[in-house]
Amino acid sequence: MRVDLGHVGHRYADGPLLFHDLTASLMPGHVYALTGPSGAGKSTLLGIIAGWTTPAEGRVARQGIDSMRWIFQNPHGVAQRTAIDHVSLPLLARGLPRREAEEQARTLMDRFNLTRVADRRFAELSGGEAQRLMLARAFAAQPSLMLVDEPTAQLDMHTAATVSESLSRIARNDTIVVVSTHDPNTRDACTDIIDLKNYQ
Repeated sequence: MRVDLGHVGHRYADGPLLFHDLTASLMPGHVYALTGPSGAGKSTLLGIIAGWTTPAEGRVARQGIDSMRWIFQNPHGVAQRTAIDHVSLPLLARGLPRREAEEQARTLMDRFNLTRVADRRFAELSGGEAQRLMLARAFAAQPSLMLVDEPTAQLDMHTAATVSESLSRIARNDTIVVVSTHDPNTRDACTDIIDLKNYQ
C-alpha cells in the first residue's frame, strides 16, 4: 500500500504554479505533515492525493488504497447522538454485533483521551473533543488513506495541543495519514514533513 507522487505540480487556470516538482512516496505507518504558507496549496495537494483533483503536472500512483477518510477543519457530527455512537457506527457498518462494536469503540476512544465523554451528546463536546472524536471515528472505519485538513485551525492553544498529541499516536501499519497544518505543534507531532515552500 502506498501513494507515489512523481514531479507533481499544480496551478489554477493560467495562474502561477502553487508548487512544482514534488516527488514523494507516502507509506503506511507514517503521519505526514503538509506545511507551507497560506495559499501554498496544502488543501489542493490533499485533493490531489485523494484523487479528487488532477495535478497540472506530474503523476500520482495509488497502490492498495481501497478506502479513504477525510477529516475537515470543522468537525461535523449528529448533535443528539452520543460520542460513542459516532465511533461505533463504522464498526456496526462492518457487521460487528453492537456489544463488540461498542467495546472496540471504547478502546479507540481511550486512545484519543475520550473515555470520559463517551456517553455525552456530540453537541456537548468541546471543539478539541469533537475533533479528536472525528479522528477516532475515521480510524474505526480502518481506511487505507486518512487526510486531515488543518485539524487545529479553529481551536485555542490548549485544545489544539490535545489534538496534536492524538495525531502523534495514530500512525498504524495499515493506514497512510496526511495532515495539512500551519501549527508547529501539529507538525512536530507528525513523523514526516513535506514543506511546500521547498517546491515553489
